[in-house]
Amino acid sequence: MVTLKPARLLDLGCGTGADLQPLRARYPDTRMVGLDRSAAMLALAAERTPRWRRWLPGVLGGSQNSLVRADIARLPIAPRSMDMVWSNMALHWLPDLPQALREVQRCVRVGGLFMFSMLGPDTLRELRAALDAAGLPGRVHRFIDMHDVGDMLVEAGFAEPVMDMEHITLTFEAAAGLYRDLADTGSHCALTARPRGLMTPRRSRRLDEALMRLRQDGRLPATMEIIYGHAWRGEPKQTEDGRAIIKFERGGRR
Repeated sequence: MVTLKPARLLDLGCGTGADLQPLRARYPDTRMVGLDRSAAMLALAAERTPRWRRWLPGVLGGSQNSLVRADIARLPIAPRSMDMVWSNMALHWLPDLPQALREVQRCVRVGGLFMFSMLGPDTLRELRAALDAAGLPGRVHRFIDMHDVGDMLVEAGFAEPVMDMEHITLTFEAAAGLYRDLADTGSHCALTARPRGLMTPRRSRRLDEALMRLRQDGRLPATMEIIYGHAWRGEPKQTEDGRAIIKFERGGRR
């Protein structure tokens, strides 16, 4: 449905570069930049680039991917230099989403596209309920509702935001499977006010028991709410110092 053919594309929070090759297949002539805060992630992303492409960038009409280590909230990207910004499951990790959206808007040219996915507020609702029942609150992130994300896009200067969501439910035989899955994907609690230290065996048993009471058909469910969104950068309505921009068009003779 999106017919844009970007000359420059930024993969925001690219991680290990899993999206760079599919994006390359979709846009073979696009100059792509993968950006992430983790040097270890970017090292794995570099390994995904075929060796021949590393040595011969531009062969067969393609372009080499560039990898940049940086913070999403402080992008080292020139203003209006990107035709498209893509972000897959990265924005929900940010402590200040509005600031990050303003940075993205700064980097996208007028008429450019921002497309993203992120976790929504129903994510891990079963684990949150079990923690509360076990007397162990404050250990799961509170994710932002898609309607609030849409409002943030407009406030950041984007136009025509389109938001959608879906629920994906994973199931596990036991609580240990859920814990292992969260650990393997790096989904640890990063809240500043999170409880510190190891959980005692007694508290761990209470949590396991609370989770297992939530089983359905003998399986423990874990809900993930996935938010999808895209928006365009429209014409600016004010200058950087806050002055309104008013355009005059020459009219025809009467």
